[in-house]
Amino acid sequence: MDISFGTNEGRFNYRVCAVIIHDNKLLVMRDNDVSHYYLPGGRVRLHETAEKALLRELSEELCIRAEIGRPLWLAQSFFTLDGTEERFHEMALYFLVNADESEILSKGENFVIEENGVFHRFEWVEFAKLKDMYFYPLFLKEAIYKIPEQLTILEEFE
Repeated sequence: MDISFGTNEGRFNYRVCAVIIHDNKLLVMRDNDVSHYYLPGGRVRLHETAEKALLRELSEELCIRAEIGRPLWLAQSFFTLDGTEERFHEMALYFLVNADESEILSKGENFVIEENGVFHRFEWVEFAKLKDMYFYPLFLKEAIYKIPEQLTILEEFE
């Protein structure tokens, strides 16, 4: 069971995200039913560690085995989802991930992977181009230039 639940006032999510960097480019993704770009990752399941959840999500979404480096950010985000207008309270852990030993780099600058009928569209994006993209979380458009050495806690109200 994913640690995500709805209430009359909105939805709570516990999510993990992979910050995968290569040649000053960030790997971002989006799906057919989502208009914005975001980072690979997903919801943590009950009784699952954040690290195991992230490795599972990377295996499902990208079909890779990756190595988790260190935690970067714990973001407490409050936002309304475009399209559905559902309000969210999300706790997301962002990890630096090394995928250099995987096949991901051979897939090219843009590639698509299908997972259970959902088509994930991936793209390597230069840091400077993030500011002009429809990309969430917003804090990452600037924070990507200053990768922290230790876990940093953030609040974001979008």
